[in-house]
Amino acid sequence: MTIPPVPYDIAPRPAAGTSPEEQQFNDLIAADSRIEPRDWMPEAYRKTLVRQISQHAHSEIIGMQPEGNWITRAPSLKRKAILLAKVQDEAGHGLYLYSAAQTLGITRDEMTDALIAGKARYSSIFNYPSPTWADMGSIGWLVDGAAICNQVPLCRASYGPYGRAMVRICKEESFHQRQGFEILLELMNGTDEQRAMAQESVNRWYWPALQMFGPPDDDSPNSAQSMKWNIKRFSNDELRQRFVGMLVPQAEVLGVTLPDPDLRWNEEKGVYDMGEIDWTEFHEVLQGRGPANARRLQRRRDAHEAGRWVREAAAAYARKQAAKLTETAVA
Repeated sequence: MTIPPVPYDIAPRPAAGTSPEEQQFNDLIAADSRIEPRDWMPEAYRKTLVRQISQHAHSEIIGMQPEGNWITRAPSLKRKAILLAKVQDEAGHGLYLYSAAQTLGITRDEMTDALIAGKARYSSIFNYPSPTWADMGSIGWLVDGAAICNQVPLCRASYGPYGRAMVRICKEESFHQRQGFEILLELMNGTDEQRAMAQESVNRWYWPALQMFGPPDDDSPNSAQSMKWNIKRFSNDELRQRFVGMLVPQAEVLGVTLPDPDLRWNEEKGVYDMGEIDWTEFHEVLQGRGPANARRLQRRRDAHEAGRWVREAAAAYARKQAAKLTETAVA
């Protein structure tokens, strides 16, 4: 009996027409490993990351506005300090994410110009006003809670700089969510007027928070490919369902009512059935026709222009220091 020889190379062979660099990329994705800035990557992968990471960074920067407006009006020095720390965190998150995007070959100026020109998108949730102190609670509990649900899986994103940035961001977002929960809890244990203010705020923010996960899976053009590349780990609808499952017991502790009369536990599926989301409103906000779109962008433009002298002074100082180093080297 003749035993056939065992081949030395038993690894799967690249598909016809696949370059060694592309095959290495495919192998890294298949092995659930990380793509680093110097690795070869498909142009579509790079563009997807630039779009997602820059939109995420823009959301952090624009997201400072609804809460920054309340720093001087917070009801106590303690609340002012906590809110100031949170807004500062959001600025840091934007910095981490812009830096991660820059490793893909796009500059900070290009991303900023796209934002202030209205060409770049950011999360639709930040185009809603925050007229009451209770909104600081609802934003923390609902908006930051949705962000945590969406962003924790991004810590395992296939692109290294993005995944590593998300680790610290998610740790800080968990603080933000607890801060919001605590504000609502204190209001719900307060006067009738305070309880009514908290409930009214939850009513306004609940549905926009569910929209944060993006359109339904059937209408999401980028979600499936992002999951194939291991940028995303769960679909929009999966994350939204998980978020609602987290909210229900927390709402019971708070004593607030989630404003969805169709919210029911589905014993057979093991998840909550939800009412229909107003996707017309979602797309209107995305197209720039939300309650505060124009206000948010104008304030960002004004802040960018007001800070121009700082950027120019920093650039001039950097040039002067570089010239000194050159003179020293020549001497």
